[in-house]
Order: sequence, then structure tokens, then C-alpha cells
Amino acid sequence: MTTTVVHPGDSLSRRQRLVYVVVLGALTALGPFTIDLYLPAFPALEQDLGVSTGLIQLTLTATTIGFGVGQLLVGPWSDKVGRRLPLIVATALHIAASIGAAAAPDIVWLGVFRVLQGMGAAAGGVVAMAMVRDLFGGLPLVKMLSRLALVNGMAPILAPVIGSQLLAFTSWRGVFVFLTAYGAFVIIAAVFLIVETLPTARRHEAGHSTLRQRYKVLFSDRIFVGVALIGAMVFSGLFSYLSASSFLFQQVYGLNAQQYGYLFAVNSLGIVAGVQISARLARRIGPQWILAGSTSVLFLSALTIVLLDSLHVGLLGILIPLWFFIAACGFSFPQVQVLGLANHGKEAGTAASLLGALNFGLAGLISPVVGFLGIDSAVPMGSVMACTTFVGILSLWFLVRPRTVPALGH
Repeated sequence: MTTTVVHPGDSLSRRQRLVYVVVLGALTALGPFTIDLYLPAFPALEQDLGVSTGLIQLTLTATTIGFGVGQLLVGPWSDKVGRRLPLIVATALHIAASIGAAAAPDIVWLGVFRVLQGMGAAAGGVVAMAMVRDLFGGLPLVKMLSRLALVNGMAPILAPVIGSQLLAFTSWRGVFVFLTAYGAFVIIAAVFLIVETLPTARRHEAGHSTLRQRYKVLFSDRIFVGVALIGAMVFSGLFSYLSASSFLFQQVYGLNAQQYGYLFAVNSLGIVAGVQISARLARRIGPQWILAGSTSVLFLSALTIVLLDSLHVGLLGILIPLWFFIAACGFSFPQVQVLGLANHGKEAGTAASLLGALNFGLAGLISPVVGFLGIDSAVPMGSVMACTTFVGILSLWFLVRPRTVPALGH
């Protein structure tokens, strides 16, 4: 009895799939590591460069905007010329920009190099998602994207843990030296372990004809637009926490850089749990219904942070609902990717780039609001998190409309 291979990835052995998960996971983590590794160094940067909290947070915004713009360039380019070349060129830019950031003499040059770093790091996540879509469909796509989402979700949480340990024996400049080395590892992996997953013939199919047509296909898909907005709002909520947390926990609650890192390690368990449980649930429940539950938990968790902090409950009053917020992010991210890519195999690179650009672009614009509101309590952070997730809930029920989403194939 013969088995028909519907998608190229169906013929891969378990070991080959593991290699793809590890390498593509490393590519996916490049962006979050680039953005978040230096979060514990914010107070040191503020003191060393003699600038305000708001300006330090703007370097984070600069990175996310660069990341968003880079994704918009890399995704369509990878649909046109294949996946490997954009990955290698963009990662080379990341390495050069990391060296520049390590040597930056002031906040302006640091901001410039952070934009370029973001643009260079953009390729990893976009190309990884597009390659998975090139190889898989249906439930295998859900499984592979869930594994990547686990890495992508853990990376923003674990990056500050690693960054805080680096700061125990180096300055903030050493963090950028580490990013240079990580970029070099990614480019070596791309050259030696990644094969082209988009054959030349497929680059010239109708779905790949022009960038304008690819965007038209995506923006005319109500479900794609809706889940892209949900993903961006969930990520903006998480990012508002990430950008404020260094100041909140180190300056308001008096934790040192290493204690702050350990706190993130505990939170990382939330995202692991969320991704793993949601991957299993997705086999029985439609991704849209998982999003219905996770967005509700996100909103309620954010409101609880605001309420308990207003009542001066203390550190645990923030950490407990925050853990559930981060776990709900873990439930959300894989489902957003699945619903966004499932019906767009022909323009997977462009679709992945739009999902990522919206995530990082909106997060970069929204997260500094917390800093400018003032980080003398958790209320501004929790309020921004509640507002973003409420917009995500509206998008789910009025744009995506869960009952209209077709079932995934096998």
C-alpha cells in the first residue's frame, strides 16, 4: 500500500524534522534575542549614556520598527528569489550592525545601529515560517508552527535571563558582542544546513506574480487581516510588559539584574505550557476557538494586574496574573500563525512578513507609551496590556468571526 505525499515535508524522517525544528528555531529566535537581550541593561544604559528612561525605550522602538520594515522587504523578496539568499544577506547586515551597536558612542548612533540590527534580524522569523509552510500543510503545519512558536515565545522571555547573566561579567556593550556571535552562528547554519524549499518553478506561479497581487490576496482575506491584528495586539501587550519590566522590577521593586533574570525564567514556564497545551488542543478544537479562550484570559489577567497593584497587594499581585498573561500568549501565537498561513501557501513569505511586521511595528509604537506614562507602579503597564488585548478580542469576534473559519485539513 503506497502513501501519497501531499506536502514535501511529509516525506521527511523524524530526525530530519528535528534538524529543521532546531535550525529554524535558531533562526526564529534571532529577532527576539536581538530585541530583548539587552533589556536588563536598561538602567546601566540610562546611567552610562546620561539619557532618560523614555529615550532608552526608544532604542527598543527603533529595533522593532527596523524589524517590521525588514520583514516587509525580506518576505516578498523570499517569495521571488527563494528563501536562502535573503536569509544570508539580511543576517550579514545584522552582524555588521551588532558590531556597530557594541561600539556606539552615544544614544543616537545606538538608535541607528538598532534599526539596522532589527532589519537584519527580520529574515530569521519570516524565512523560518515560510519554509515550514513550503514543506507542510494541515495538522502537520499546526505541529511544526507550534514548535517554532515555542522557541519564538520563549526567546523574548529567556533573552533577558541570558542578558542578565552576561551583565554579571561584561558591560552592555558585551551584550552586542554576544549578538554578533549569535548572528554568525545563524549564517553558518543557513549556509550548511538549510536547503532551498521554494523551487524555481513555484516562484513563477500565479500566487508569486507581483507584490501588489500578493498583498491584494492577503488584505482581501478577512480572516488573515483579523488574525494579523490579533497577533499584533497580543504581542504588543507582551512587549509592553517586556519594555517596562526592567525598570519596574529593578527600580520599583529593588531586584538586581540576576534576580530579574530568574523572574523571567519562571515566566518562561508559562509560555512553554501555553504552546504545548494549545498544540494538543488544536487537534480537536479549531484554532479560532483557542484564540477565543486565550484572548479572554489575556484581558482578565491584565485587568487583575491593574486592580491588585492599585490595592498595593505587592510583587505577587503582579507576578501571578502576569504568569497567566504570558501563558495565554503561548496559547495565542501558534494559532495566529496557523490561521494566517493555512490558506496562503503561494504567498507564504509575504504572509509571514506581514504577520511579523504588524507584530513588531505596532509593538514598537505602543510599548513606549508605558514609559512615558511613568513606571512608578504596574498600573500603566497593566492598562496598556488590557487595552491591546481588548482590541484583539474585538478583532476576533467582528473580523475573524470564529464560526466562519473553515476547518483545517490533515
